[in-house]
Amino acid sequence: MDIALRNVEKSFTGRDGKHTALADVSLEIPSGAFVCLLGPSGCGKTTVLNLVAGFETPDLGEVLVGGRRVEGPGPDRVVIFQDPALFPWLSVGENVAFPLQKQPLSAAEKADRVDDALRVVHLYKFKSSQPHELSGGMRARAAIARALVMEPRVMLMDEPFAALDAQTRELLQVELERVWQRTGATVVFVTHDNREAVRLATRVVVMGTRPGCVKLEVDVDQDLPRPRDPLDRNVNLLVTRVQRTLQAEVEKIAREESDERQVPPSRRGRGEPDLGRDI
Repeated sequence: MDIALRNVEKSFTGRDGKHTALADVSLEIPSGAFVCLLGPSGCGKTTVLNLVAGFETPDLGEVLVGGRRVEGPGPDRVVIFQDPALFPWLSVGENVAFPLQKQPLSAAEKADRVDDALRVVHLYKFKSSQPHELSGGMRARAAIARALVMEPRVMLMDEPFAALDAQTRELLQVELERVWQRTGATVVFVTHDNREAVRLATRVVVMGTRPGCVKLEVDVDQDLPRPRDPLDRNVNLLVTRVQRTLQAEVEKIAREESDERQVPPSRRGRGEPDLGRDI
């Protein structure tokens, strides 16, 4: 097992008191898997990423990567955020090379790694460009290259495509699928888009909130590349199953925050949630 969370609990204290982000969360992710985390805001998806990355430590339980307890950040794990966060004063190649500054590699080895990473994401000919000269999708690919240059064992991705338009997002889904298959890295990918999750993941994990917990795990058995057709029956069956759990969680929050007059009509006197639109 490449990543394991065992009975993990994590709380934070703010102005309104103590908030339990995760409660008794156990999750096992095999080496080379692509796992998508879904759930309503506040369910602890980003907290899971931060714990695996070593940015946070659990209050109870343990987080393991490769059988070793995570004690802090390490070069075997890289995080890709929604904002590519490229340094505007550096070229694309210099941005990608930045994580290698303190690595015990020769200048030639560093240059080769940078070139290889840029070729993987089809940005080699933009190596000397400045970040402001790139489109949003190209900047997202540069951030992926900056992660790949470290040859990580684990890639942790926190809604990296959320700010992009639908067409660019779909193109990058294809690119990421190709990069994952080429590198064999373990990917943990946070998204709010259940169709994106089903298209990309080998396993979809749906989280609930108050407190954060695992509500559903679904293995996706379909061969890659997955159908992009929105009418594909197998994809839609999985999306509907994930949607059912997500909808129930969102409506649970609505009941907790509202009086009876504000409870969504789909939950009044019914045993099943409304499966209408994607969350």
